[in-house]
Amino acid sequence: MKAVAYRESLPISDPQSLIDVELPEPVATGRDLLVEVRAVSVNPVDTKMRMRSTPGPGEAFVLGWDAAGVVVASGPDATLFQPGDEVWYAGAIDRPGTNAQFHLVDERIVGHKPASLDFAHAAALPLTSITAWELLFERLGVAAGKRHDARSLLVIGAAGGVGSILVQLASRLTGVRVIGTASRPETAAWIRELGAHAVIDHSQALPAQLAALDLPPVSLVASLTKTDAHFEEIVELLQPQGRLALIDDPGPLNVTLLKRKCLSLHWELMFTRSLFQTDDMVAQHALLDDVAQLVDNGVIRTTLADHFGTINAANLRRAHALIESGRARGKIVLEGF
Repeated sequence: MKAVAYRESLPISDPQSLIDVELPEPVATGRDLLVEVRAVSVNPVDTKMRMRSTPGPGEAFVLGWDAAGVVVASGPDATLFQPGDEVWYAGAIDRPGTNAQFHLVDERIVGHKPASLDFAHAAALPLTSITAWELLFERLGVAAGKRHDARSLLVIGAAGGVGSILVQLASRLTGVRVIGTASRPETAAWIRELGAHAVIDHSQALPAQLAALDLPPVSLVASLTKTDAHFEEIVELLQPQGRLALIDDPGPLNVTLLKRKCLSLHWELMFTRSLFQTDDMVAQHALLDDVAQLVDNGVIRTTLADHFGTINAANLRRAHALIESGRARGKIVLEGF
């Protein structure tokens, strides 16, 4: 089968940083599904893994975690899907990735693809949807439902993949006021379009901008990028007994600053359930089915921003380069081999 892989960690400008390869087609066992991959999207984790995880001698590692495709076979213990089912998922970080014609994935982290989306638009959503959903409802503990909630949620880095879904979920499924951050006019407009009640500039001092808004105090912060650069400001602007959730890889944080306000710190990593085979691993299957229903009902929209053509090494290098530039908006998708 065709696949895109890397053999050593190299700058994305190097033609060997990602290469086209031929690999054996995998076989489904246990609760695995064998999926014919129709479309993939690219996430920051792809670029991080490419530079941090070096394959062994003679090995080629396939990246990619978001996928939409069709089930072609299932293991003997799989019960949730049948061959021919259209699916979407974000894969597992400790297994080969989705940048391949055929891919093995545990059915417990797979959902039925939204019927209203084609494969490319669907592939933009799984990883960011799982991350945003778990961060909002499980880590920050926000209650679903449009009941009154006298709090504001600040989303730092709201125009990226996770932020683009988080803004939608929070503004359309909860009662909190949503404030997103962006530093460019086009990304600020994108966040407003997705439902943010206000937008501020994360390249400027945050507390002063928040004080000028006629919105409830910030009791919840989702820090999606550059947490270490904003950490002291986050502590300053959060209300006592507030909550901070983050997904990035910051430098050392002085967590003792949280004590005086009794602030809590939460990490979100959507790969944890599959990595540790947790008892509630199947929750991601249910979550993706719920998000698919929200998409089909018109509540949540795809966050596809750029379609980079077919799945090959040259196009994936372009996608990695755009993500590494820090100027990506929404999700980058590739489709077909």
